[in-house]
Amino acid sequence: MGLIRGLPKLRAEKNLVCHPCRHGKMVAASHIPVSQVMTSYPGELLHMDTVGPAQVASVSGKWYVLVVVDDFSRFSWVFFMEFKDEEFGFVRDPVPRLRNESHNAMRAIRKVTMAKNSKLSFRKLRRDLGLEHQFSSPYTPPQNCVVERKNRTLVEMARTMLDEHRTPRRFWAEAVNTACYIANRIFLRAFLGKTSYELRFGRQPSVKHLRAFGCRCFVLKKAGHLDKFESRCLDGIFLGMLLVLELFVMMKKALPSLRMRKVWLMMVMQEPLHRLQLLPPLLRVQMMKEDPCPRVPPHSPDSKLKREAGPAEDAGEVTSEIFPSRRGPAGSPSTRDDWRHSPACHTLFVEPPPNCRPIGTKWVFKNKRGEDGMVVRNKARLPGVSSKEGIDYEKTFAPVARLEAIRILLAFAASKGFKLQQMDVKYAFPNGFIKEEVYVRQPPGFESARFPDRVYKLRKALYGRKQAPIAWYARVFSLKSGFVMGSVDKTLFLLSRGGDTLIVQIYVDDIIFGGSSHALVSSFAEQMSREFEMSLMGELQFFLGLQIKQGLEGTFVHQAKYTRNILKKFNMGVSKPMTTPMSTNTTLDADEDWEAVDQKEFRGMIGSLLYLTTTRPDIQFAVCLCARYQASPRTSHLQAVKRIFRYLKFTHELGLWYSSDSSLSLRGFSDADHAGCRIDRKSTFGTCQLLGTSLVSWSSRKQASVSLSTTEAEYIAAASCCSQLLWMKATLSDFGLRFGKIPLLVDSTSAISVAKNPVLHSRTKYIDVRFHFLRDHYEKGDIDLVHVASENQLADIFTKPLEFGGFVRLRGELGVLQVEGVDNALIKGEIESQWTGLIALLV
Repeated sequence: MGLIRGLPKLRAEKNLVCHPCRHGKMVAASHIPVSQVMTSYPGELLHMDTVGPAQVASVSGKWYVLVVVDDFSRFSWVFFMEFKDEEFGFVRDPVPRLRNESHNAMRAIRKVTMAKNSKLSFRKLRRDLGLEHQFSSPYTPPQNCVVERKNRTLVEMARTMLDEHRTPRRFWAEAVNTACYIANRIFLRAFLGKTSYELRFGRQPSVKHLRAFGCRCFVLKKAGHLDKFESRCLDGIFLGMLLVLELFVMMKKALPSLRMRKVWLMMVMQEPLHRLQLLPPLLRVQMMKEDPCPRVPPHSPDSKLKREAGPAEDAGEVTSEIFPSRRGPAGSPSTRDDWRHSPACHTLFVEPPPNCRPIGTKWVFKNKRGEDGMVVRNKARLPGVSSKEGIDYEKTFAPVARLEAIRILLAFAASKGFKLQQMDVKYAFPNGFIKEEVYVRQPPGFESARFPDRVYKLRKALYGRKQAPIAWYARVFSLKSGFVMGSVDKTLFLLSRGGDTLIVQIYVDDIIFGGSSHALVSSFAEQMSREFEMSLMGELQFFLGLQIKQGLEGTFVHQAKYTRNILKKFNMGVSKPMTTPMSTNTTLDADEDWEAVDQKEFRGMIGSLLYLTTTRPDIQFAVCLCARYQASPRTSHLQAVKRIFRYLKFTHELGLWYSSDSSLSLRGFSDADHAGCRIDRKSTFGTCQLLGTSLVSWSSRKQASVSLSTTEAEYIAAASCCSQLLWMKATLSDFGLRFGKIPLLVDSTSAISVAKNPVLHSRTKYIDVRFHFLRDHYEKGDIDLVHVASENQLADIFTKPLEFGGFVRLRGELGVLQVEGVDNALIKGEIESQWTGLIALLV
């Protein structure tokens, strides 16, 4: 028409649809509306559909609702289910009854499909009754439009009724039930001009007994032996009618459980339910907390009254807000599994004795992840949240394996050539027995309707209780049959049999074990599986956040995944990489002239880096130096921390390499940077201990006192390294290793002279007596002080920032390597092992 210039004149073809338009603009075709009654009798055709799961479990723990609609009358039924595969159980009973009511006129059921577990049973029922199953296509609601429209009607009605009085959402099932009851009596059937109730039963319904859902109601007490002056009614909340008996369902406010009672007096509540002050405080708190939409708690006139809360009172009630899933406590599979193993399921369900203050509980959820970040197991724990010392527990100490002990075990296993295995105790603490008399409240979601006041008397430990770890450890220790417990590390157990050795290291509920005999390893795994419920996880690959690769050439321990996660967490993934964690020109102090930074974020960064030092000794000094300024961090401190992250971006795949060729000789290095701190002029010292070529322990610290000379600083550093070497010597003696004089390499000849010469000099007489135990153990022959050149001092990397060349050289000598090189060594070892086995087989 000449409205736009520049368009070419094209010949338009009628009814032409191009291929891109067909793919980009296609929409669903309209379905033909129903314009007449399809059936002739009630019950001839039933429409069925399952709705759910709901976001909140109902009071009875239901998640799904099965809606059944009669095609002729549009009369509907609702059945509530905990699991979707319960459909057949609800279809089995009403279908034969409806068939009898319709004088055998029922001929078909229209539904998408049944749940997998119900298909065979449903097929048998259809065959016995001669019914036809009319399938509708999945995700095509118009093909089953009758029940789909009924679903919308019921849900909208229920949602409106819950909102009117702000009834908690956990009563959604009662609201849907009431909506179905009302809809059957007031909605007219199109084309026939009658209600669904009249079309089914042949008489008009009466609605004079209907009341507003969620309103306040009063119930006459009918129980015998009432006191003369006792109240004759109960306060309740109206929650609808039952379909058959037409009895009112109410909820007692004093006892939050459903009851069926005849209501003699009803009063519509004008104010919303959450503002009703007549509710008892306990129930009011429960209803507010279980509502997923938190609201401001109402002001109460007595809110100013304060009193000390006892252990049972400060425990509180469980809220649905702590659950990461949409299911509540009773509906979660992990919760039911944990409750099955809970101590309460293996003890007495009793009335609380006089003056008893039962312990409260709450559900805690956690996802246990594997090396690849995938969820290995969903954990649900029911810990006790209040205990009093001297009443509920006495001793609380339980040993836990140190990270140095874990690294020693990894280095020892790599040197001996056997692979470590891992297992996990599913429910560790509830396996421990306790001596105290402890009572626990009924856990949320598993309250008894018949005995709401009863409590559990525990025989076993409970998560969250102070003595639970020591009770679990005592149980494990009692099963040591044949094992010898470590003299220093009480979480280490060893078994020697016929020249073979089995080593077991316990870290709470995680167990690492391995040995020179496959039979011993298998026997131990079977023994633990018989005693406890275990998860056998196979070869050790992921432990306490450490990624572990075991091969014939050695073992590689790293935290590459964790490093990538923290880089992403603190938005450092796109930063410019650096080659060293700290510049040699960096001199941190209070820097009060610099701008203050967010303390919470700074501490979070430091905490993440400190955990990374478990396998990254190359950042130990830089992290510890920055950690000194967490109280008042400044911009200069934040810049230093960010440089560490930039270095990690460049070296995120570094880790510790424990070679199988390494000897099991023990040696230590110590060094000090005199007056390295610019604020208080205290010295920084660093130590490291190696088992052969495997680095198993290191530290970087600021000395507690000011050293007057380099000699004193070096002498104190050597004393600290000596104490760690003696601990490692005692630990390794449990492995069957014996040592003579342990070499301690120091680059200060004056410090060595002070240790070897008992004469007090004017410059050394003020050294604290506790540091002279270095001289004592030298004289006893436990250690041997050896001088080492400064360029070969491995501990130098823990005392000050170094230039790139020296830093990389010391890092490599400590065994901090890249993942790629280690993978090649592991693959090479595996290939050589396979060829050796093949050649032996051919020979």
